[in-house]
Amino acid sequence: MSASDEGNAKAAGYAPHPYVGGRTAALRALAAWRMRWPGAPRVIVVTGNPGSGRSRLVTGFLMMCDRGYRRRLPLGDLDPATVPPDLPPPAAPNPSGRTADQLLWLIADHFGLSADRGAKIFPELAAREEPVTIVVADVDRAGPVRAADEPARLVRDVLKPLAATETVQLLADVPRELAAELTGALPTGQAQIIDLDAPEWADPQGLVLHAETALDPEAGAPELPFTTDPAVRRELAEALARRADGNRLTLQLAVQSLLLQPEGFDPADASLLPGSVGEALDLHARRLGTDPQTLRLLLAPLAFAEGDGLPVQLWGPLTQAVAGRDMSQDLADGMLLTAPFVQSFIQPVEQAGDADEGAASGVGREAVAGEAAAGSGVGAPGGRTLMRLQHPGLAEEIRSGLPDVRDAQTKIAMALLEAVPEQDWSRADPYIRDHLAAHTLDAGLLPQLLTDPGLFAHADPVAMRAAIEAVPLDQLGAPARTYLRTAPLLTRSQVPVGMRAAFLETAFVEDGLAPYAEALHTLSFALPWRTLWSVPLTGVRAVTTGSLPQEGGDGTAPDTDGTGVGVGVGADEEVPAPASGAAAPRPVAAFAVPEGTPGSRTVPGTDGGISGGGGTALLVHDLLRPGYVDADPAQMRLPSEEAKASAAFRFSQDADSLRVWTRTGQEVVAALLSDSPLTGADLSPDGVLVVATARGVTARQILAPAPPVTPTVPAQRTGAADSDTSGGLGGAPS
Repeated sequence: MSASDEGNAKAAGYAPHPYVGGRTAALRALAAWRMRWPGAPRVIVVTGNPGSGRSRLVTGFLMMCDRGYRRRLPLGDLDPATVPPDLPPPAAPNPSGRTADQLLWLIADHFGLSADRGAKIFPELAAREEPVTIVVADVDRAGPVRAADEPARLVRDVLKPLAATETVQLLADVPRELAAELTGALPTGQAQIIDLDAPEWADPQGLVLHAETALDPEAGAPELPFTTDPAVRRELAEALARRADGNRLTLQLAVQSLLLQPEGFDPADASLLPGSVGEALDLHARRLGTDPQTLRLLLAPLAFAEGDGLPVQLWGPLTQAVAGRDMSQDLADGMLLTAPFVQSFIQPVEQAGDADEGAASGVGREAVAGEAAAGSGVGAPGGRTLMRLQHPGLAEEIRSGLPDVRDAQTKIAMALLEAVPEQDWSRADPYIRDHLAAHTLDAGLLPQLLTDPGLFAHADPVAMRAAIEAVPLDQLGAPARTYLRTAPLLTRSQVPVGMRAAFLETAFVEDGLAPYAEALHTLSFALPWRTLWSVPLTGVRAVTTGSLPQEGGDGTAPDTDGTGVGVGVGADEEVPAPASGAAAPRPVAAFAVPEGTPGSRTVPGTDGGISGGGGTALLVHDLLRPGYVDADPAQMRLPSEEAKASAAFRFSQDADSLRVWTRTGQEVVAALLSDSPLTGADLSPDGVLVVATARGVTARQILAPAPPVTPTVPAQRTGAADSDTSGGLGGAPS
C-alpha cells in the first residue's frame, strides 16, 4: 500500500471511515494484520510525531474490531480491504496513567492467567495453543508521573517481551523514539513500523476531509462566511491541510481558533494559517491582540498538570507562580484566549478522593475494598472541575517554549505547598496530595519532600511510588526508603488512607524510625494499632504470648531448673495470682527458632510437634517493650482460660493476612496484610498482637475500635480458623 491508494479508494466509491476520515493505506495494513493474512507481520508499531493522529487511527480500527461498534458503522460503504474480520475483539488494555506492572496485570487478568509474578506471564502466554491478539494504544500517556518516563519502561518491560512471544499478535501505538527499540530484535518480516508522517503512509486528502468536516455547519460549526459557502469551505480546508503538513493537531487547533474567534480572520491570507502547534498558539494570541507569551504563561500550569487534570481553583495561583508577576487581569480576560486549547470536565465526587484509588491503580490482582476517606477536599456535591490541554503534544510545545522548565516546576511545587491549609494534608486538595511528588520530581526537589509521614499516608501510593522509584536510591533518605519498601503492599492492597498510615507506622518501627511512627499517632488518623517493637529475625516458625514470674519487682526473671511447664506443649497451667507483696508476672512472647540461634534456649522434650524431636529452641522477648529477656522459657506460663474468656479481641489468620475482631461482636478492628507469608501469630488477652513473618517478629497493641468500616482482607488462600490465642508454639488455636 502507498498513499496513492487513498485516491484509488475514493475513485472506487468507497466512503471514508467515519471516525478516522481517511488513512486507507494504514487501515488496510491493520486489517491484514488482524486476519493474519499471509505475509502480514505479527507485530505492528504505529508511530509518528505528536499530533499525527496515531491514537485516532488505532481507536478507529478498534471500533471495527468491536462487535457493538461494528453494528453502528457503515461497513458496507467502506473499502472491504480496510474492514477486519468479525472475530472476538482483541485485548486492548489502556496504559493511560498506569505503570508497566499495572498494564501487565491487566493483560494477565484479561486472559485468566495463573501467574503470580509478572515475569511468569510471558511464558504462560507462550505456552497457549491458540495465539492471542493484543492492542496497546496511547503508550505515550502511560504512567502516573510524567517525569518518571513510564512509556520507555512499558516498552522495555512489557511490549518487547510480548513482541518476542510467538503466540502474541501485537499492535502498539508508541512515540517515534521508542518504535525501533520495540521492533529491533525481531526477525525480518515479523514486525512493521507504520510511521504516519512518512510519505508512504501520509494522508493529505484525509486531512482535508477532516478540516472540511470540522468547518461544516451541518457538523456543528457556526455559520460564518467561510463555513456556509461549500466552495470557500473546501478551499480553506485545503489551505489549512497544506499548511499543517500532515499534522492533525495543528489543523485541529487552527480550526478551533477560527470557529471560536472568527474576528480578524481572512481565509485568503495564508499568513494567518499555522504550520505547527506553536504557530497555532502564537497566531491565535496575535489575532486577539495579546502577546503570545502571555497565552503560553496562562497555559503553562496545564502543560505541567498531572493525572486527569488541574483543579480549576489551582489554575490561577499556579499561573501567578510560573509567571512571577500579577496575572489576575490576564486570567480574568483569558477565556477566549485559552478556549481553543483547553478542555474542562467534571470529576465525580466519588472519584476525587481516596475512594478513587482502586480505579486509578486499577489492576491490582488482590484488591482490598476500602472505605472512602473523609475530608477529601472536593468541591460541590456533583464533583469538581478539572482543566487540561487538548493534547499532550500541545503541552510538550508549551513546556519546550519556557526558558527554564525546572524553575517553572519549582515555582509550581512551592505554590502547591503553600496551598495546603496549615500544612495539614487531610485538608489539602486531592490533586496536591497525589501529585506534589511528581512536580517536585521534575523540579529535582523530591528527596527534600520525602520526610513527612503525613504526606506518605495521604498521597496516592501508585503516583508516590512511581515518583520515588525515579530517584536514585542513594539520594533517598531513610523515611523514603521505608516508604519504597512498603509501597508494593500499599499499591496491591488499595486500602484507604487510615490503613496506609497503619502499615507505614509499623514499617517505620521495623526500620528503626520510631519518631516517624510516633508522628503518625499525632495526626488525624484513627490507627487500629500502635507498634510496640520489631526484631529482624529470620527462621521464626511460631510465636506465643504468656508471662514469666518475677521476684522482687525489679523486672528480672528468676533462675529456674527447667522443670516447669514448657511452652508449646499444649498444657494450660494457669498463671497463679501473685502472692501478697510479690511482683506481677512479666508479659513476654516466645519465638520458636532454629537451634543455634544466638540467645535461644532449648526446652528438651517439649517440642509440641515443631522440630523433628529433641526439643524446641526458643527466644523470649518482652511483650510490651523492645528487648529480649534472659530467662528460661520453660518457666513461661500461658494465659488462663479465664483470661482468654475475658479478652476483648480474637483473631483469624490466612497465609499472609490477619484480622482482629471484637469478641462480643462481628466488628473487624484491625486488618493486617503482609508482603511475606505469616509464620506465626498470637494475641495476648490484653490485646497485644505478635506476628512473625520471613522478615521478623512485630508486636502491635490493638487500640480501641474506631473506624466503623475496615478494609476487606483478600481471600488469597485457605486460612486457619478464628483464634483467641495461639495455645502455644504449635500454632493451634486454644
